[in-house]
Amino acid sequence: MTITTAPWQHPDRALPRVHLDVVPEGVLHALAAGEPVPADVVPPYLAGPECASLWRMRSRQILEAPADAPWVTRFIVDPTVGVPVGVAGFHGPPDAAGMVEVGYRVDPAHRRRGHARRALEILLAVARDHPDVHTVRATISPDNLASRALVVDHGFVEEGEQWDDEDGLEIVFEVSVDGVSAGT
Repeated sequence: MTITTAPWQHPDRALPRVHLDVVPEGVLHALAAGEPVPADVVPPYLAGPECASLWRMRSRQILEAPADAPWVTRFIVDPTVGVPVGVAGFHGPPDAAGMVEVGYRVDPAHRRRGHARRALEILLAVARDHPDVHTVRATISPDNLASRALVVDHGFVEEGEQWDDEDGLEIVFEVSVDGVSAGT
């Protein structure tokens, strides 16, 4: 089974109608280089300094390992908004142990509306349906209470902590794809 480059969607439409779209490679590299991107394509928050290191990291990753492209950061799209409301994806394909790490970030102007929840549910469904994935990891800053509550709500269990050179102290959470229900 290969991972698709088509939009990832969650089948339940009770929450926002969110899907995750591939960031066009030209847009990804332009954002990484700090080049201007039209605000109707990428809103200021996603094109701004808060996300600059993400774009640089993913651009470098895609240049060095093009096969990672279908796995990494996508735009969170709510069709009622008109521009991406955030980003979500995996840090890369499954490692040798079958682990993938999720990441997500929602524009502050669109938070507390279910977008991160929907994005995480989509990522968990993709992971659950992929035969090479056995474990999903999320690493979260200790002071990010909303994100911690979100992953715990989805069955993640705290496994320890780690130091990230860019983000500082992170709490490591994991869930087995066997523990992720189809109705997540």
